Amino acid sequence: MFNKIIKRGHRKGSKSVSNEMLVTVNHSSVGNVLETQPGMPSPKPVLPPVVSNAVIENLPQFRDVSSSERPNLFIRKTQLCCVLCDFTDSLRMTREKEIKKKNLLELVNYLQSDSSKINEQMQEHLMTMISINIFRCLPPGSHENTGSLVDGNDPDEDDPWLEPAWPHLQVVYELLLRYIVSSGADTKISKRYIDHTFVLRLLDLFDSEDPREREFLKMVLHRIYGKFMAHRPFIRCGINNVFYRFIFETERHSGIGELLEILGSIINGFALPMKEEHKLFLVRALLPLHKPKCVSFYHQQLTYCVTQFVEKDYKLADTVIKGLLKYWPVINCQKEVLFLGELEEVLDITQVAEFRHCMVPLFRQIGRCLTSYHFQVAERALFLWNNEHMVDLIAQNRNVIFPIIFEPLEKNLRTHWNQAVHGLTANVRRMFQEMDAELFEKCQREYEEKEAMAEELEEKRELMWKKLEAVASGTGVMVN
Repeated sequence: MFNKIIKRGHRKGSKSVSNEMLVTVNHSSVGNVLETQPGMPSPKPVLPPVVSNAVIENLPQFRDVSSSERPNLFIRKTQLCCVLCDFTDSLRMTREKEIKKKNLLELVNYLQSDSSKINEQMQEHLMTMISINIFRCLPPGSHENTGSLVDGNDPDEDDPWLEPAWPHLQVVYELLLRYIVSSGADTKISKRYIDHTFVLRLLDLFDSEDPREREFLKMVLHRIYGKFMAHRPFIRCGINNVFYRFIFETERHSGIGELLEILGSIINGFALPMKEEHKLFLVRALLPLHKPKCVSFYHQQLTYCVTQFVEKDYKLADTVIKGLLKYWPVINCQKEVLFLGELEEVLDITQVAEFRHCMVPLFRQIGRCLTSYHFQVAERALFLWNNEHMVDLIAQNRNVIFPIIFEPLEKNLRTHWNQAVHGLTANVRRMFQEMDAELFEKCQREYEEKEAMAEELEEKRELMWKKLEAVASGTGVMVN
């Protein structure tokens, strides 16, 4: 409890500094700054300076002015919404917060109804305002604060941290979505503002601990990927870099699951035959994502992406299965259960030829799982025989698989402590016997011979030790 209080104290202080600025800006004071100066090669938006001792003014609604005045009013409203309010104190700037939110909602409605009337200057001011509001320094994560746990989230803290400024940020994200999907905004003009820098800054925001923000970011980035085809390779590369840093450096990121959800739909749209860069992405990014300890937080999305690759190109099944075996957990039983579930999904769409390439190391690992003292791991491994496609693959290659798996089954029947595992093991053993009685008897004879040889070797070892002890006691030599 003391660590929890210390941690939250640190987080509160961090957010008050990095979240929202404590000053306001009069829209009239920044009008000239936002204008594009003549002779500039690119009309990219420029962030306005912050002017203190200013107030937010009430502006008329769009319906109260003529059509010719609406573009100018739109610009004035965007300038007003560049103000960043202080949300660390709910009693501070209440009037300004209400005015800003009201104007943001009006901008959303305007885009929804009159998106065809957005000219280039309006787009520039709109994207400037959006950038000022959403691009900010994120507060330190829970793992960076004093008193937090090292290997995961604090189990005492069930509720995620929520962004205090979300009442405004939510509407700003809705505004950005409306702008991206707007048919009236010229794509060529939009690309000046939604460029590579904008995409990279969006990717940085995926580390936000607020799940509501990550959900909006997921929708925004997916829409950008769908609309701006020229940005697609760069977006995929940017996501790759986030994964690389997460896997090989930090192992801490809040938005891996959301990024994998975006990739799931991207992979689904890959054309066949699959490009080599996509296969490299599978090997270098997706499969290594099984390595971090926190894989359970995003394993469902990761499994979907991996199975999408195999469904697109069945020849990748061998690569995927060997990748899973490479990153198979040694001492983390919960991860083993997850891996076994994913393995079943991959095997369910694996062809016979690819299965034969990896069946020997695969069933050696499954055999180790069968004899696990953690009953959930053993049970999950035995449940693989409930899959009809899996049983069919085993039946076609039983001459190789039976000798590998027979010994773990016998050990389970003799020594495993869990009764449920005993029952499942007996069922699988019976299935083998009914599948090929002759091969079953052969494996049984070989196992019995192996056990007899092991017992004989153990007896010889014990006899040798007794002789050594007798010699040592007879000569007076002390045996440690």
